[in-house]
Amino acid sequence: MNRILFAIAFLVFTFPFFLSAQQLYIPTNIQIAYDNGTRSLQGPPGKNYWQNEGKYDIRETINPDTKIVSGDESIVYSNNSPDTLRELVIRFVNNVHKPTSPRGSQVGEDFFTTGLDITSLSINGTKYFVDSRNWGTVGVVRLKEPLFPKSSVKVNISWNYPLSKQDGREGQIDSATMYVAYSYPRISVYDDYNGWDLLPHTLRQEFYNDFNDYTLSVKVPKNYIVWATGNLENPDEVLQPLFSKRLKDSYTSDDVIHIANLKEMQEEKVTQQNDWNTWKFSANHITDMCYAISNHYVWDASSVIVDPATKRRVSVQAAYNDTAKDFRHSVKWSQIALKYFSGKWPGVIYPFPKMTAFQGHADMEYPMMVNDATVGDTRRLKFAQMVQDHEIAHTYFPFYMGTNEKRYAYMDEGWATTFEYLIGQEENGKKYADSVYKIFRIRRYITDPSTEEDQPIISMSTQVGGSGYGNNSYGKASLSYLALKDYLGDSTFKKALHYYMNAWNGKHPIPWDYFNCMNTGSGQNLNWFFKNWFFSNHYIDLKVDTIQKQNDFYTVNVKNVGGFAIPFDIKITYADGETNTMHETPAVWKNNETKQVFKISSKKIIKSVELDGGIFMDYTPNDNIWKQ
Repeated sequence: MNRILFAIAFLVFTFPFFLSAQQLYIPTNIQIAYDNGTRSLQGPPGKNYWQNEGKYDIRETINPDTKIVSGDESIVYSNNSPDTLRELVIRFVNNVHKPTSPRGSQVGEDFFTTGLDITSLSINGTKYFVDSRNWGTVGVVRLKEPLFPKSSVKVNISWNYPLSKQDGREGQIDSATMYVAYSYPRISVYDDYNGWDLLPHTLRQEFYNDFNDYTLSVKVPKNYIVWATGNLENPDEVLQPLFSKRLKDSYTSDDVIHIANLKEMQEEKVTQQNDWNTWKFSANHITDMCYAISNHYVWDASSVIVDPATKRRVSVQAAYNDTAKDFRHSVKWSQIALKYFSGKWPGVIYPFPKMTAFQGHADMEYPMMVNDATVGDTRRLKFAQMVQDHEIAHTYFPFYMGTNEKRYAYMDEGWATTFEYLIGQEENGKKYADSVYKIFRIRRYITDPSTEEDQPIISMSTQVGGSGYGNNSYGKASLSYLALKDYLGDSTFKKALHYYMNAWNGKHPIPWDYFNCMNTGSGQNLNWFFKNWFFSNHYIDLKVDTIQKQNDFYTVNVKNVGGFAIPFDIKITYADGETNTMHETPAVWKNNETKQVFKISSKKIIKSVELDGGIFMDYTPNDNIWKQ
């Protein structure tokens, strides 16, 4: 009887979400995932959810003189799917540097290289001949023996490739400094809604990776330091005792410790003086590994408590050219960011043991690392901190939540932009944060709504370009999250967000999982909101249409010309100079997204009424005010 009552209660609770979820457009391949039970209309993974994974043992050597990276790796790849795989898809992002590879933006002559050269490949001990000269960023290897469900295969690959002289997300930063990312061939994602990920890397769309376990060994000449994803497992083998001790001391310190200063680097006394040193790192259940090397960058480090309950500390480090004055603040900025993100927004404890800020040119995130440009001017320190905050915020999306950035960039960039704005309020005050957010994230979008720029956010990121891609991925998506926060209130919004993040931590959510989780987590049917923000061509444009006075009431008719369900303030100024503000949440647009009527009770004469969306900037602000 108890089981029957439980089943009835479950159906009563979940039935509205089954109905509401079906109100949203669902592509056929996504619907099949729901039909197969790998995803659920309540939001969390379905009872039949699976994802593949690998155990990577990577050994690389980087020669700073030739700028060649060579390596070999063994991968134990587990097929947890119900499908028999007859091919493996190998992805090598750095082949974007080959002249024959597709790209989404213009590059200079120094960008081009010869790309990947696979010197050997074997699968379960059987040798395969692969002509990697014909590969772009994705290659397909036909298996001689199929890989059956619930079984694994061992792949061994040896390879080399040249580092691009024009650095961006990776490449040569200077003659003796390199950021080495996407440096190893990896097995592409095979998932429940799309099969093999065969989309090429084009520079614009970013990444989609499985959660794997990694060991990484990097062999470099003496006097070169290696900073990488994961824990450094052998500091005593690669550092002189003084510097190894400083590094270990930093793991429990609140103060910034200068592990190696410029003079010490120039005197070549930091690393062990073997001809070559091998630096070893490890990280488990993470989407990628990367590293950087330099023989003259200085090295700072400290730590921060991210979990007050357990007192767990995270190492925070920075590596930079001593001329970069802004990077001297990086460790402190990381301490502030990790504490804020862990305790406030998103309010999820930072999950990794380390965060390193490295000076490059990319303004790009990686697991446990960020590669940021120097602003070069101490008058722009606030902006430099904002950029670092944004990249660190990506820890949660896409590294805690394995979102598909290539298809759904708004699932990570939109959240990083939101957290960047929220932490900015604490660091510099709401007025400053609002100003920067509007200028840097919103103004270009709202001043030029056009056919492409107003494509629905739900559009795949591969289907929009230029400003349309940037606006959907960053500003518009962020505004949708902030509008929902205003609608639900902080407490309910955080409860729903945590429901979503807990359900999909370490997994591969797609937009419909977010929609359904927020429905269930909030206990509300929010599909009207998601249809308004994600499935429409709306933009932001309110208008004071008419105002009538009758007795002691003013009736304010507001048109939502652009259509988005935004929050806004009604600012009232009376003839005697007194003011009053009424805040309206997006809830006012639930039943009618085109117009609303507001009644203001007042015995005093109203001089003016103004609609103010704040960061929800209006396309035609001149019609947002009525004056007597």
